[in-house]
Amino acid sequence: MLGAIVLSLAALFLALALVLRQRAGLPWGRIAATDVGVGRPLERPLVAARYRLTGKPDYLIERGGVLIPVEVKPGRQALQPYDADLMQLAAYCLLVEETTGRAPPYAVLRYANATFRLEYRPDVRRRLLALIADMHALLDADDVARSHDDPRRCAACGFRGVCDDALADG
Repeated sequence: MLGAIVLSLAALFLALALVLRQRAGLPWGRIAATDVGVGRPLERPLVAARYRLTGKPDYLIERGGVLIPVEVKPGRQALQPYDADLMQLAAYCLLVEETTGRAPPYAVLRYANATFRLEYRPDVRRRLLALIADMHALLDADDVARSHDDPRRCAACGFRGVCDDALADG
């Protein structure tokens, strides 16, 4: 009798875990680390020193001995993933590759209404590395031109007080 109760509770727990994981958009696998408070915390950012890149994905899911980065953006609703979010996922893939020696085959992006998968292919990696090189060139430049015409973005920028090109007053 007690054994049957324990098995029933275990089955109920497993079913509940599957439903919660499916609603969260997480792939099935062991949660190896997290930056959002559920599971083993990711205590330090992942670092790829040669690319001057650091980051902390929301989750690292272990599947077949490989870590899969997962980023959750619960406030975002879109039918297609934003390109910037895909490049953030690619950066997490690069960080996993650099810190573990094994590139993840993909990464997962979860919006409020949809889950997307980024295949971490060589062309995605090349595009990311070009973007990182462009970003470092801009960071190293003495002056950088504004890349938009949106006063709201300027109003929220931490550099608006020293920017000669700002659209909003500091």
